[in-house]
Amino acid sequence: MIASDVEITGNLSAKVDLHIDGKVNGDVTCGSLVQGEGSVISGKVVAETARLSGKVDGSIEAGDLVIEASARISGDVVYQSLTIAPGGMVEGKFKHRGSHVPNIGKATIDISKTDPLILGAETKVG
Repeated sequence: MIASDVEITGNLSAKVDLHIDGKVNGDVTCGSLVQGEGSVISGKVVAETARLSGKVDGSIEAGDLVIEASARISGDVVYQSLTIAPGGMVEGKFKHRGSHVPNIGKATIDISKTDPLILGAETKVG
């Protein structure tokens, strides 16, 4: 936890959860981020999950992102799941990060069969 009276200049990187109530001048990378209402982050935020309530001046990339009513974001946002509370403000572009990656292993064909597999326009698979 970074208390409200703490100011950090430099990048933060943590594999664990991080709670920021103070000011960070640098990039923040962590597993889970909770930002307090009076907090200011001037830099890029990268997190698996993030709940933002303060000011962020920089881009954000998060899997699950919650922007609270008191949040003020200036920067582009890349997300997988997004919630914005009424009153939350974002100045930037939004881009959804797709979570669906085709699994080629599920689309296998048994080529050991002696009969050829022929698919025509009228063939239905599945």
